[in-house]
Amino acid sequence: MWRPCGVFDDSYVAEMTIVRTWPQRIMTIVGLVILFLMPLYVPGYILNTVNHIAITIIAVQGVNILSGMTGQITLGQASFMAVGAYTTTLLIKFAGWNFWMAMPIGVAAAGFVGIIVGLPSLRVKGFYLALATVAAQFIIPWLIINVRPDLTGGTDTLTVPMISIFGMKLDTQGKLFYVFMTAAVLVTAGTRNILRTRLGRAFIMVRDNDRSAEILGVSVFKYKLLSFFVCAMLAGLAGSLYAVWMRGIAPDHFSLHESIWYLGMVIVGGMGNVAGAVFGVILIRSLSLLVTYIGPMIGGMLPSAQAIAVESGLGPIVFGLVVLAFLIFEPKGLSRIWERVRDFYRLWPYPYK
Repeated sequence: MWRPCGVFDDSYVAEMTIVRTWPQRIMTIVGLVILFLMPLYVPGYILNTVNHIAITIIAVQGVNILSGMTGQITLGQASFMAVGAYTTTLLIKFAGWNFWMAMPIGVAAAGFVGIIVGLPSLRVKGFYLALATVAAQFIIPWLIINVRPDLTGGTDTLTVPMISIFGMKLDTQGKLFYVFMTAAVLVTAGTRNILRTRLGRAFIMVRDNDRSAEILGVSVFKYKLLSFFVCAMLAGLAGSLYAVWMRGIAPDHFSLHESIWYLGMVIVGGMGNVAGAVFGVILIRSLSLLVTYIGPMIGGMLPSAQAIAVESGLGPIVFGLVVLAFLIFEPKGLSRIWERVRDFYRLWPYPYK
């Protein structure tokens, strides 16, 4: 592994360290301080978008573990989010549970559903496994709508009570920011550390060559199910936080369209790269916000029918073009671009490695 010049390891602990030098540690601390002071200098409408990005990062890190690290394809991440969101909300509204007690149950329920959806991975892979996860994307919303519509609200919006912590109501985007961003940072750090564990190495072995992994004694089916379990648990966490952020949930919020977006964010950021998943979420969500402002401006210069078509279709068009551009020109995503920029400034002004 490439490291800064003059940095030597004299123990296994030093070799496993992520932030290797004191300047890097200082920059990391300063960056976290600036990040968590954001509610003091950023207006509420921007914090609303930042909170959405934080929730999305949690869900996309789950896709990154399953698709980027283990090599399995999922198009059902939004359905796992629905399980977490509805389980948490129903426990709060009808069982009288506190959010902090209901959320772990929602996360566990999503993980259990993820194991069930992952069972076909023993026999199928690739396109066929993708279809299995798409099946979950249709089955779970149908169950929400039809099984107990008196509890779930059916196709209508199910309101979510306001949550509190230590008696303080989280009634503003600034207060919610600390919950969402703390969860996103912890999930990102945890995902980065998975790569350094036996579990993460087994995931990568399954991704690179599952037959070789099985010959070496790795239980391929076990680690595939574990990957689905972790992926769905993170989706359940994201779904619970999403319900609190939206203050109301409906099956339309967890559509196949959203699942495709999550997979696209991993592709744009860089498959299997933790920082890349964060970059992909920020880029796609920022472009989505930009399109919502540019779409009406472009539509205003066109006849009414064409304006409606432009405003509704501009977002998917931009998203598709961005994914295609990265697949053609930079298949390793934004993470590879960041590595080149970082290496350039680490080595500057010397032209050699």
